[in-house]
Amino acid sequence: MGSVFRTADGAGVEMLYLSGYTPTPVDRFGRAQKDIAKTALGAEKFLAWKYFKSPVQLIAKLRKEGWRVVAVEQHRRSADYRNIARRRPTLFVFGNEVTGVPEKVLGECDAIVEIPMHGKKESLNVSVAAGIILFHVA
Repeated sequence: MGSVFRTADGAGVEMLYLSGYTPTPVDRFGRAQKDIAKTALGAEKFLAWKYFKSPVQLIAKLRKEGWRVVAVEQHRRSADYRNIARRRPTLFVFGNEVTGVPEKVLGECDAIVEIPMHGKKESLNVSVAAGIILFHVA
């Protein structure tokens, strides 16, 4: 997550939403998470972030406010990320590195995009995927 914070800051992201079991920069007692801080190099201190337990509730809230929701996932409905319309505000949903974005969450998204893979592995580290997507739309 530290790398995602640093990458999001570099791409000009205004708010980072965290949900589910994603670690946050501070624990439930308000103490800094050293592993996140080490990689974020301070970005976790000035990039605004909010935590929502349920990604579905977060999506519902932002959609009411007029946000577009785009999942980044390999899926039968996914399109090449390079064809994404650059409309704002947009929430990009990144999933678990092993299990991806749950179907329930995908069903709430306006679009699904994927990063074409050319090697033998079918996935990227979530911070690398975030960097590709965020800098593409920046």
